[in-house]
Amino acid sequence: MKPVLNNAFNMDASATSAFAKIDLDRVDDDIDDLFDEPFRAVVIGGGTGAPVSIRTLLSLGIETSAVVAMADDGGSTGILREEADVTPPGDVRKCIAAMADDPFDPLVKAFKYRFSIANNHALGNLMLAALEDACGSFPEAISICERLVNAQGHVYPSTLDHVTLRARTRDGRILDGQAVACHSRTALETVRLEADVDSITPYKPALRAIRNADLIVLGPGSLFTSIIPNLLVPGVINAIRRSHGSVLFVCSLADMQGETWGLTAKEHVQALLDHGMNDLVDYVLIHSPVPLRAESPATGSFVALAGDRLEHASISDLDDLRLSGRIRPVSITYQDMLKIQAKGPVVITRNLVDPQRPTWHSPSAYRDAVLQVIKLVQARRYR
Repeated sequence: MKPVLNNAFNMDASATSAFAKIDLDRVDDDIDDLFDEPFRAVVIGGGTGAPVSIRTLLSLGIETSAVVAMADDGGSTGILREEADVTPPGDVRKCIAAMADDPFDPLVKAFKYRFSIANNHALGNLMLAALEDACGSFPEAISICERLVNAQGHVYPSTLDHVTLRARTRDGRILDGQAVACHSRTALETVRLEADVDSITPYKPALRAIRNADLIVLGPGSLFTSIIPNLLVPGVINAIRRSHGSVLFVCSLADMQGETWGLTAKEHVQALLDHGMNDLVDYVLIHSPVPLRAESPATGSFVALAGDRLEHASISDLDDLRLSGRIRPVSITYQDMLKIQAKGPVVITRNLVDPQRPTWHSPSAYRDAVLQVIKLVQARRYR
């Protein structure tokens, strides 16, 4: 019988739970045949998106690590930052849990518990904060937690400096803090990092993991508040440039927060290029419920949280009042696909949506798409 959580405890409802069911021991024969030598991947991101890629890559038998943004200042993490002056633990905690050999082990499940009786703090956040204080080292705190959950890969902060995010919206407003920026009422245009120190120092093991990667996966996840903040740390872009690996950007399925409200897939890619990734992105994976053709309009059709169905060729004629409480698919057209590819990346479109949870990736569809990218990377590698 499945245990029921006490009302005092809860866990984040996220797509990670669906991906946790992926069996890490099942490696298909055709995957095994792909690798004559070790294949390494690094996921760059944070939030609930990076664990999706982590779990998928591990299921393919790939040596996986993660580089995580350190600008989070919301929820439990924000309280700990403000009151205990600790390094932001939240996104690191989610990635460590995704690395667990057995996600259903009671210790791993407890690691993800939140306590409504204690400011909704996650146990993993408290453990990381306490261990950082006990060890005097955030990386050592991460290492201890990795051992506790028998992690199958390593999680690296992009920097150990205490940084904050400053965003500029497309209507010219300045927003301070990641938690504020992600809920902007209009899409963001640019973001940058600020710190008390003169210059932000990258965490060298994170740079090493990037340089040694055969595949660098950006996302999925919040573009401006989870993915791009890593790229703003000095040295990260250069490590990507020096890497011999290929770069895959996984575009979000839909707008669920204000930071990308109304942006098309092409605008997502352009924002990434504008923040230092010009000429560095090799592949872009974009959700499309139908095959793209020259006559195709902007695609986007799935059940919204409000229970309605949004079926439209374009979102341009839908005002915010009509879209209030709903979720907008990130649209892609055949013409936009050509414009993205003109800038260098190969665009791969697939129906990636979980039919039962329309804002989540389907584990099997996402796994198949990532496997296709890996096959392309390997073909290029041995050309």
